[in-house]
Amino acid sequence: MKTQLLISTLLLSVGSASAASLTVFAAASLTDAFAEIGKAFDAKTGNTTTFQFAGSQALRTQLDNGARADVYASANNAQFDPLVKSGLVTGGQPFLSNRLAVIAPKNNAKVQTLADLSKPGVKLVIADKAVPVGDYTRRMISAIDKSGAYGKDFSGLFLKNVVSEEPNVRQVALKVQLGEADAAVVYSSDVTPALRPSVRVITLPTRFNQSASYPIGTLKGSASPEAAQAFVKFVLSGEGQAILKKWGFLKPQQVK
Repeated sequence: MKTQLLISTLLLSVGSASAASLTVFAAASLTDAFAEIGKAFDAKTGNTTTFQFAGSQALRTQLDNGARADVYASANNAQFDPLVKSGLVTGGQPFLSNRLAVIAPKNNAKVQTLADLSKPGVKLVIADKAVPVGDYTRRMISAIDKSGAYGKDFSGLFLKNVVSEEPNVRQVALKVQLGEADAAVVYSSDVTPALRPSVRVITLPTRFNQSASYPIGTLKGSASPEAAQAFVKFVLSGEGQAILKKWGFLKPQQVK
């Protein structure tokens, strides 16, 4: 009996010694999907993974200023590549794609079509231009301008209607959920089961939509580089990709 107890204690000691504590910095739009991925990954590996979710630009600033993390997942390359060039992030690769969605409160009929976004008196909420979804939003309205489908100054009228520019996409979606905006631009993956009962999705023609490519990589200063690589591999695995698909994300290059 004492021998069995000793063996069990030794096994637990080995397991706890090999387990790692990981910190993952990830774009706010990944909150639900990565929370589920983290639970599945930890269950398989015995690791403990914690997440810091925020706008990709805010996470990049934190890493530039010395914040410690093991993995960084950004919503665009503009906030990711500089960290690779500076040597803070080791490598990196795209692991999903996303697309934009225009949403409006379900009980607010002010915005019914894309054209309504430029009408006087409409209250719009978007992300700040430094936030990846804010950049994609501005590319979207620029594409609409070039088409001439809704007049020559759609983007100017659209931006005039903006009453708030948020630091991350989840804050944008929350403004609509709370009824503080007539419409907003988010990612299609942000229309989650929790948000869906509160909003309507306005049709956005494919020719105006934007492809958002998300890269992921490990931090050079990671205290657990092998575990960090294992997390990235899990995200790229069939199981990880299935979870991302469940939460409305697409494979890289699927959106055009």
